[in-house]
Amino acid sequence: MPAAPPFDPQAIADAKFEEREVRPGVTTKRTICQTCDIACSVVAEVEKGRVVKIRSSDNPIFRDNICMKGIMAPKGLADPTRILQPLKRVGKRGSGEWEKVSWDEAISDIGQRLKAIIAKHGPEAWAVSTSQWNTATDHGLGRRIMNHVGSPNWISGVALCAGNTAAVNRFTYGWFPMGDFANTKCIVLMGHNPRRHSWTPMYNFIRQAQARGAKLIVTDPRRSSSAERADIWLPLKAGSDAAMMLGWLKVILDEELYDKKFVENWTIGFDDLRKRVDEYPLERVAKLTGCDPEMIAKAARMYATEGPSIIPWTPITDMQRNSTSGIRLQSILRSVCGYVDVPGGERLEGFNPDIINESTIEMHHVLSDAQKAKQLGSDQHPAFTYRGQEAFREPTKRVYGQEYANLIMGCHMATPSATFRAMAGQGPYPVKAFFFLGNNPLMSYANMPLIIDAMMNQDLIVAHEHFMTPSAQLADYILPGDSWLERPWLMDSFGWMSSVRPSEKAMEPPGECKSTFEFWKLLAGALDKPELVPWDRLEDFYDYRLEKTGMTFDQLVKKTDIYFAPPKFRQYEQKGFATPSGKVELKSSILEELGFDPLPYFREDPPVDPEYPLKLFTGVREDGFFQTGHRHIPEMRKHHPEPLLFVSPGTATQYHLAEDEWVEVENEMGKISIKVAIKDAMPDDLIRIPHGWWKPEMKQGAGHLSGALKYADAQLCRDDADYLDREQGIPHLKGVPCRINKVEQSEQSVAPASAMEPAE
Repeated sequence: MPAAPPFDPQAIADAKFEEREVRPGVTTKRTICQTCDIACSVVAEVEKGRVVKIRSSDNPIFRDNICMKGIMAPKGLADPTRILQPLKRVGKRGSGEWEKVSWDEAISDIGQRLKAIIAKHGPEAWAVSTSQWNTATDHGLGRRIMNHVGSPNWISGVALCAGNTAAVNRFTYGWFPMGDFANTKCIVLMGHNPRRHSWTPMYNFIRQAQARGAKLIVTDPRRSSSAERADIWLPLKAGSDAAMMLGWLKVILDEELYDKKFVENWTIGFDDLRKRVDEYPLERVAKLTGCDPEMIAKAARMYATEGPSIIPWTPITDMQRNSTSGIRLQSILRSVCGYVDVPGGERLEGFNPDIINESTIEMHHVLSDAQKAKQLGSDQHPAFTYRGQEAFREPTKRVYGQEYANLIMGCHMATPSATFRAMAGQGPYPVKAFFFLGNNPLMSYANMPLIIDAMMNQDLIVAHEHFMTPSAQLADYILPGDSWLERPWLMDSFGWMSSVRPSEKAMEPPGECKSTFEFWKLLAGALDKPELVPWDRLEDFYDYRLEKTGMTFDQLVKKTDIYFAPPKFRQYEQKGFATPSGKVELKSSILEELGFDPLPYFREDPPVDPEYPLKLFTGVREDGFFQTGHRHIPEMRKHHPEPLLFVSPGTATQYHLAEDEWVEVENEMGKISIKVAIKDAMPDDLIRIPHGWWKPEMKQGAGHLSGALKYADAQLCRDDADYLDREQGIPHLKGVPCRINKVEQSEQSVAPASAMEPAE
């Protein structure tokens, strides 16, 4: 299959669709896949009212953007274990005893119990955890209802993945940028490794850019497939990303490779930044990162001179004890080199002026200052909380036309660790009601033992889900959610880009499955606030959001695959940047006011504990799975039947490990069982484990949780002070001390590790 052309919004909008031939009786729907977080445009083939096949888009711009997860979605969603009717717990929490009830019965009881909890403990006693994916975005309606009720305690996995990146980028230039892959001349991948079946569009963009001559720099401890294709690969020590970027800045500033005109006219704090950077000569950076100083300098020069360059989003810097500094350093590199809001660089798009965005739907202005001040974690780790984002209200209105911009849902969150401590009875006030939608919170955040205690301490837990996940097994109610094939969607680029894409409903949801829109509408009524969700159908809600376009949702679907504001560059020349100064803040005035270092820095690792001599890097992503999902699909499990521990040949020899051997990985928090896979691409003394492992076929309920207590990496993810980012309060997952324990070989694998496709 030929590679898709580079991303061009106008070309997408103007593309003529040539429908491919299908079998008699088969119709097609243009849909957007939501099996992962990149939202590929695909086509659903429908026969007798059911989706029978997912294939690549007919739009030539999107044609190659499809992976095995999307292809297998119809089978995965038709699995006989899917929850199709509301379930109410009738035994003890985690007993696995359920009875089927109606939606009316469930929502009525949930509403009464939630109102009683709010009356007794206050609205802040209600916490909600959601995900962008799986059951899809909640359209801003969850935050809308919470804000009217008075609860600030909303959390999401985006606190560890992209949402926090968006929030921290604002401290430099007020928005979260998107790289111009179609025109860039140099791409920097910081630990991220897009592949054919993982982040497929980005993989295609990078390959296309390289084909036309763009350079590729990869910083990654392992020799990833991207590293093998790179012009420069820097095998840095895990967790040393911020130190590496300080080294790059040292070279760029010393050799005057920066954009002097932009720095002089559009930045503040340059002299202070230079003094901080001088603390990181290349010799020091080489020791901190383990990389050759000449190669560090060569990469810095390539980024600064081959540009415009881009640093695409990476989950790696989102999950480190130096995360805030790492993300800030990315934004500072973009800025001093003059790559912000220019063709081939990083675009600051803003809201689409013709669409009512989800930040507006959320109505953050109705939540009182007193309730915002109660947001859990905002006192110690405020970066992405209301407290940390407050100073952006005026600048955001000045530049983007409204006070609140909840980019990728990440700009007004509570801190997850603080929320779970309050749920467990360790916080400033009790949290006694916990809802989660399309999210598996037990396994999605750090410190799984704490989260179990927190959930067992709740008076009310409600899950909106597809399957009996480990988290759902501890709920009071499990309400069946629809899927992306069973509803329309107005994909708004998660609030940070100006393009909007429609997705058609391909079939009716099975059983009594309902959308998040219907869930929130029913709950609003149960809380005596039906006026908060006045639309009868999801399509009516979308029509409301599209009013300024002069089109209904159905008309938008018929017209185009994408609706967007034509790209404009250097918009800051008219309104400045959405920061208090109106300029790029290399030295952040907001962080300084919050009591933090206004300049980026690097915290070196705590002293090595001889009991835990290895470093643990969590987050191997198997192509067949996304986060904790898809493990019930036989075809996916055939590719990845068991969780694998990646170790180097040197580490395997040192610890007498054999291929396919079962071992334990342990640290101060817990231990997991995992199977050894020896990889030449791994460095010595660093091990990698996959995220989100459980086995749906294993015993359910408290004490078992379908294997999550045996395999889940969250049991090893620490959230104590030494392993939290100071400004955000998010955990360090890229270099945690651990050890490997030998165990008796009693568990048999479905297939030897060597027989499986490699995960990266």
